[in-house]
Amino acid sequence: MINLDFLTLRAFFLENIDFIIGARLQKIQQPTRRDFVFSMRNNSEVKKLYININPSIYHISFMSKENELRRGIIIPKQPPMFCMLLRKYLDGGCVSDACIIENERILEFHFETCDEFAQKKSLCLSFEFMGKHSNAILYDRETSLIIGCAHNVGAEKSRYRELKGGLKYTYPPKQKDFILSDELKTQFSNLKQDKIAEYLNAEKFRPAIFGEKYTLFSELIENSIPQNSVNEMLDSYYSSFQERMNIQMVKNKISDIVNSKLKKNKNAISKIETTLAKRQDYEKYKLYGELLLSNLYMKADYEDKIKLYDYNSSKDIVIELDTAKSMKENAQRYFKLYTKHKNTKEKSMEVLNNLYVEKEYLEHVLYSMENAQNTLELTDIESEIGLCAVKEAKKPQKDIQKVVIDDFDVYIGKNNRQNDYIISKISKDKDYWFHTRLCAGSHVLLKVNNIEPDEKTLYECAKLARENSSAKQPSKVSVIYTRRKYIKKPPSAPLGYVIYMNEKEILV
Repeated sequence: MINLDFLTLRAFFLENIDFIIGARLQKIQQPTRRDFVFSMRNNSEVKKLYININPSIYHISFMSKENELRRGIIIPKQPPMFCMLLRKYLDGGCVSDACIIENERILEFHFETCDEFAQKKSLCLSFEFMGKHSNAILYDRETSLIIGCAHNVGAEKSRYRELKGGLKYTYPPKQKDFILSDELKTQFSNLKQDKIAEYLNAEKFRPAIFGEKYTLFSELIENSIPQNSVNEMLDSYYSSFQERMNIQMVKNKISDIVNSKLKKNKNAISKIETTLAKRQDYEKYKLYGELLLSNLYMKADYEDKIKLYDYNSSKDIVIELDTAKSMKENAQRYFKLYTKHKNTKEKSMEVLNNLYVEKEYLEHVLYSMENAQNTLELTDIESEIGLCAVKEAKKPQKDIQKVVIDDFDVYIGKNNRQNDYIISKISKDKDYWFHTRLCAGSHVLLKVNNIEPDEKTLYECAKLARENSSAKQPSKVSVIYTRRKYIKKPPSAPLGYVIYMNEKEILV
């Protein structure tokens, strides 16, 4: 990623200066401590100015609606203190002037306002785009006293320049010359000195984007994609990185929660399987009880053990006895042990089956998370596991993937919520359902109208099921399919979980 440099900031400023000067601040919002959204109106036009002072992605641009969604901006109910301060002093104010400090990544907006005593005040809102030192500072232009900062800088953080309310605002030490960034050095590497100077002093720009690079002059990067304006370039370029960062952040949050549950689930399965392994031979207790009852005539009461002949296995069996009990009482003791172990096994198997269902569900959540392409898909998964609420009106899935194979409509679920919607809302009894065997994957539904699909169509659907599963690696994968009428969702089963019968297999 390219960091915002002075030349790009200057280009943005020159391109938008006519709108900025004279614009009225209609709304001031601060989604987080490190970004701001200003709704500005000028010449009967309203634009949203987005300013980010995050050390890793600091930039400025007027946002489009599409890129606002990509950034995943959420306005908090309780705004930060600095936002409240800006609203107190600047809400409804007009930008009287704006400037960029020479050779610095500092953009200033000047405001002429009145205080509570109707006294005129000249204020400045300064945005410093300086990596880890990026900040937003509101100060009085007449006295240069700082009114407030997005984050304070004390003596423990900087010995040269403290920033907090009540202190005098000073600029960073001035640089005599403009210092080229590493990216600009690369772009200008094949140019002569006079040509570089011409680019540095340019006021007309040809912005373009190429992969993870952008340039103000499209001819400097081959095969770059031209942009309509510097603002469009900055907005598109940085919003794509923010979207990726937001997606990764949400994925990490989901992964931590689901992996924690999955670890507990696997531990529980291991304990129950160990318990069941120890109690596999509980049938012997029933045999001991029956042998003791059939041999009561031997009168081995209150003995520590007895040897009896088992006609089923044709061998002698030594049975341990409780010396405080008679043979009949020992027989009853073994019958009770048999009943206890049998009930324990049945209950353990029931719990174990539920744990297997939960494990399969959690593994599918992880699969859906890893394959999510945007924040909307991740929001579905977050709501599914209870990290956020989704309104009832938003439940119908409009973005379920749909493809056409040989004139048949085929639906592919991207997550458990979409899988559940496909089965419960879209499918009919005669449709075909596909899923990979023994691995997490999407539900694939082949809609059948009046014509039955041939083997080629079924195979293509099976290939889709394999491609949309955790078994993407080159290998042979078994895909099961059956009619929708043979699929059932058990009561209290998690989203997307179904049981099936009359299935067939296709090896893909």
